[in-house]
Amino acid sequence: MSLKKFLTSRIFFLNLIIAIILVIALVALTMQRLKSYTRHGESFPTPNLEGLSLNEVEEIISQSNLNFKVIDSLYAENALPGTVIEQVPNPGFMVKQNRVIFLTIMPVMAEKVTLPKLTDISFRQALGLVESAGLVLGKITYEPSEFNNLVLKVEQDTSEVREGDVVQKGSSLNFVIGTNSRIQDIPVPDLTGMPHLEAEELINSYMLKIGRVHWDVTIVSAEDSMAAFVWKQNPGTHIRFVSMGTSLDMWLTTDTLKLPQPEIIEPLQE
Repeated sequence: MSLKKFLTSRIFFLNLIIAIILVIALVALTMQRLKSYTRHGESFPTPNLEGLSLNEVEEIISQSNLNFKVIDSLYAENALPGTVIEQVPNPGFMVKQNRVIFLTIMPVMAEKVTLPKLTDISFRQALGLVESAGLVLGKITYEPSEFNNLVLKVEQDTSEVREGDVVQKGSSLNFVIGTNSRIQDIPVPDLTGMPHLEAEELINSYMLKIGRVHWDVTIVSAEDSMAAFVWKQNPGTHIRFVSMGTSLDMWLTTDTLKLPQPEIIEPLQE
């Protein structure tokens, strides 16, 4: 039989139809298995793990078909040793099966640090020493002094602490700073578009305090939190001045569309 006759024969068309049916069936079966494997379109709310021990976390995570990873340990007031103090994504955020939840926990055995000399130096110098020692800036208060911006006293809770004292790493210190000015108003810095850590450094350099930090839905991983920038702040720059020690709240995102867009000026038509 010639090729031309074979291509126009009933047997050829019958085999071609069978082959097409088999290909369609194979593709449909593959797509169905793939959809079943990835649970396409199905997501779950992230459980609230804050305040739980790692054993409790493991039990909840295994039941939720999720995974977790401890990425850091920090000291937090009123937190129990070995419990979760922060998670990414936040509780209630919708995630898919096998998603990794990144956790920060309270150390089981809190690390101790010896306080460096923090008094009789400038606040800027003291702030650098506090950060390098793994401590946190707490409340800032001001007292009249002939030396402006000089650290007069350092306290933890209500007790004064001095050079050589041993405290828990990650704990907060309160500063009493001298001022020789009757005017204690500080210009509000513009944090818009600044990376998170740079914004915190600028707030401290302005003798202000870091307030609440709000993370939006675009921040779902540790990498996102490192890349986040400020898109809103309170107080805003429309309030020109605030008192020393005022808290500035920040809203963080990775979505550049949330930033103010430059105004497009249409060319004048002649």
